[in-house]
Amino acid sequence: MLMEQCGMWGGWTVLLLWSLNLSAADFTCPQKCVCYPDTLEVNCSSKQLTGVPDGLPNNVKRLDLSGNQLKTIARRQFSGLSKLEDLNLSENIISMIEVEAFQGLKNLRYLRIKNNRLKILPVGVFSGLTNLRRLDISENEILVFLDFTFRDMVNLQQLDAGENDLVFISQRAFVGLQALKELNVDRSNLTSIPTEALSQLQCLTKLRLRKLTIGVLPNNAFRGLNQLRTLQILHWPSLETLNSNSLVGLNLTTLTLTNCNLSAVPYASLRHLVYLQYLDLSYNPIISIQSNLLGELVRLQELHLVGGNLLRIEPGAFRGLVHFRLLNVSSNRLSTLEESVFHSVGILQTLRLDRNPLTCDCRLLWVVRRRRRLDFDGRQPTCSVPNQVYRKAIRDFSEAELPVIFVCRQAQILNRQLQDASVVEGTNVQFECKADGYPSPSVTWLSAQQTVLSSVGRIRALANGSLEVRYAQVQDSGTYLCTAANAAGNDSITVSLQVEGLPQNRTASYFSDVRWTETSLPPSTNSSARASSRYPFDAKTLIIATTMGFLSFLSSVAICFVFMFFWSQSKGQIKHTATIDFVPRSSMAGGGDGGDTGRFTMKLI
Repeated sequence: MLMEQCGMWGGWTVLLLWSLNLSAADFTCPQKCVCYPDTLEVNCSSKQLTGVPDGLPNNVKRLDLSGNQLKTIARRQFSGLSKLEDLNLSENIISMIEVEAFQGLKNLRYLRIKNNRLKILPVGVFSGLTNLRRLDISENEILVFLDFTFRDMVNLQQLDAGENDLVFISQRAFVGLQALKELNVDRSNLTSIPTEALSQLQCLTKLRLRKLTIGVLPNNAFRGLNQLRTLQILHWPSLETLNSNSLVGLNLTTLTLTNCNLSAVPYASLRHLVYLQYLDLSYNPIISIQSNLLGELVRLQELHLVGGNLLRIEPGAFRGLVHFRLLNVSSNRLSTLEESVFHSVGILQTLRLDRNPLTCDCRLLWVVRRRRRLDFDGRQPTCSVPNQVYRKAIRDFSEAELPVIFVCRQAQILNRQLQDASVVEGTNVQFECKADGYPSPSVTWLSAQQTVLSSVGRIRALANGSLEVRYAQVQDSGTYLCTAANAAGNDSITVSLQVEGLPQNRTASYFSDVRWTETSLPPSTNSSARASSRYPFDAKTLIIATTMGFLSFLSSVAICFVFMFFWSQSKGQIKHTATIDFVPRSSMAGGGDGGDTGRFTMKLI
């Protein structure tokens, strides 16, 4: 039985070799080309060809025409090559591809037209390519994708349309790409996300948008892309804002937002992404990662934020992230990274802290203790402070050095004298709260209502730790709390402020550059003084002011009539009599609404 099987396999081997020899014998090679009969490949790359060569073998599977001077691909140019699977037309000067140029290539799987001079793709140019899997039309000059441009490519899985001059993608341009999984659109002139066009790609799993000039990612920007798993937004220097619902509806596992202009982590936009595992926000001017705002990303495993402006990662920033394995915050401005940042440092595997101005004190002791188990990816973090260990790598510290270098001194408020102030309304008050410790402690003030006071406003915490109350009001009265804190502990003091108000009916307020000043009027004993304070002008002043106003009115009327007289002399005969109705002020005439109207009649001579 075994011999019969061996004989059968031997017969098949002979038959296979005979068919290969027959195919090789039929495999003719055009001039200037190099042919490989064993792989059924024809290589005509960089042969200065100005047209598709004649005499191509009908059974060729791979044809390379890249790097030539081809200008036009004519209709049914490759119709006889029904077995062709891979066609490379890249790096030519092709500016025109006629409709049905690829008709007959029913087995074509991979088509490359990269780096040519195409400006438009006529509808029907890809007709017949029903089995194409990959299409590369990058690095051309294409301006627009028209409706149904890719309609016949029902099995296309990857489309690279990057590095074109796209200004518009029609809503139905991607109709027919029912199997497309990956789309790249790089360096285009699009001014908005082609949401309607993208919504046709129901099977899309990876989308790359690189070097666009869009400033805001709008709500529902990727509506309908339920299968999308990887979204890459790269090199958008104008992108400053992600609307809160810009990524709603997506089930991403990988999100990359790099080389943009985001000044903060877009927490509101990320909260929907419960399946997210990989997040890259590198090369954005992000200053801090706040606490307890990433907890909804329950599956997050990696965060990359390289080359930003990070000054602080707050305690609890990654709280609740039980799968968190990798943090890369290299090349930032971090001075430390506290253990309380993480849900559990036991699950952390890779940590990149290199190229940060790290202060080596007790806050980094947990990193030193785990330096044998943590993976620093070959780039050890180094100390910048204190000076005696400047640029010393974490791995180079001995156990004996740890209690000497990686220490902290608890925060302590220096001036603990009683500070109680009792002032009148409108006074400026300042309370001192200077603190010492290692590392330098942070000082915060709580108001009498137990709210944290900021550095702006009428009641503000100053940079030197003091509290300033400007133009104190009665409602400012109460007890204020100053707290100084660092990694080793905290200290606090309280101060008291009592503000006494002044009677409003006996005060007049004025504002000076230094403070509000309250001035009390002396009690008046005669009615004339009270009257003068109630009416600031006497009767004589009122009469003079009224007379001057009336004379000014008559002077204006006289000037107008003089002007009309001289103007009428140049215009011929006109009516020289004018009647003017004059209604005096009620205060002058003593009448009400029913008073008679005075009338002046004036005649020009």
